[in-house]
Amino acid sequence: MKAHRPLRIALRSVNVAAAFAFAFAVGLVPAAFAQTADIWPSKTITYVVPFTPGGSTDVIGRTISQKLTDALHQPVIVDNKPGAAGAIGAGFVAKSKPDGYTLFGGTISTHAINASLYKNLSYDPVKDFEPITLVATLPNVLIVSPTLGVNTVAELIALLKRDPTKRIFASSGAGTSAHLAGEMMADLIGVPLTHIPYKGTPPALIDVSTGQVPFMFDQLTAAKSLADAGKLKIIAVTTPKRVAIAPTLPTMMESGIANFQMSSWQAVYAPKGTPKAIVQRLNTEIVKILNMPYVKEKLGTTLGMEIVASTPEELAAHMAKEIPRWAELVKKSGASAN
Repeated sequence: MKAHRPLRIALRSVNVAAAFAFAFAVGLVPAAFAQTADIWPSKTITYVVPFTPGGSTDVIGRTISQKLTDALHQPVIVDNKPGAAGAIGAGFVAKSKPDGYTLFGGTISTHAINASLYKNLSYDPVKDFEPITLVATLPNVLIVSPTLGVNTVAELIALLKRDPTKRIFASSGAGTSAHLAGEMMADLIGVPLTHIPYKGTPPALIDVSTGQVPFMFDQLTAAKSLADAGKLKIIAVTTPKRVAIAPTLPTMMESGIANFQMSSWQAVYAPKGTPKAIVQRLNTEIVKILNMPYVKEKLGTTLGMEIVASTPEELAAHMAKEIPRWAELVKKSGASAN
């Protein structure tokens, strides 16, 4: 009888395995044993935009969410959580459950600049997030109020040097690329400037258009419609080369400020720990969306964004270069959000 014991044990193991397979098939096995990607998504997904409605991050978020709803057959809704250069929204997502039902519209601010600008940041841009894709790069532009009476960078600099009351600039928030662009300008022209942070791009643009604040930097996508309507003046672009959407617009370097170059960027993230299968599915679907002719026309041709649509690994590598780069500028400029 002892000689048959291994056979009985083996048969018992086969029976247990068969029973487990049956239980799994009929849904009796706990969810922890299931393949997460196979049952995801089964409910509404929230796409957190850390800025007010109307800005570039919001436009990207709503465009992706609309198409992602179709691709995943579940609603994807945008939730705006503005403040602190995106840090409020980023902190919220960093603490969210990593189950694939919370996405984040990250930017150069939330995932590069804030790391050095804020002494007590509520999240870690690397440790608290799963990179999904680098969506696009965007040109920033120098925007002046029509009431200021200047048409070129040289004229603005001359005004700032002779009139201390005009040494004020707005931005969409402390720590944004728009904020750092102003700090860079102050450093390169040797004129101290006072920064006024807003909770988003639209209210800042309104105050510049009415002359409440003399000038600001922001993304071309946000300012173009107001400029076309004559409510703002765009006098230079911060990229190394001129951009196709506004080929007559000179660069800051062409306008006389040597070494001034800056490009903003937008990306999509999920909370750290989100299953890799879900991250990969999201990357696949969002990359498809970004390559749709309608989306490429809207974000690229119309709004001037340069579509990237990267892999998660490429976004992580991009951040690894950007974080120390901006830390150096923050240290040099003395900029702080605390």
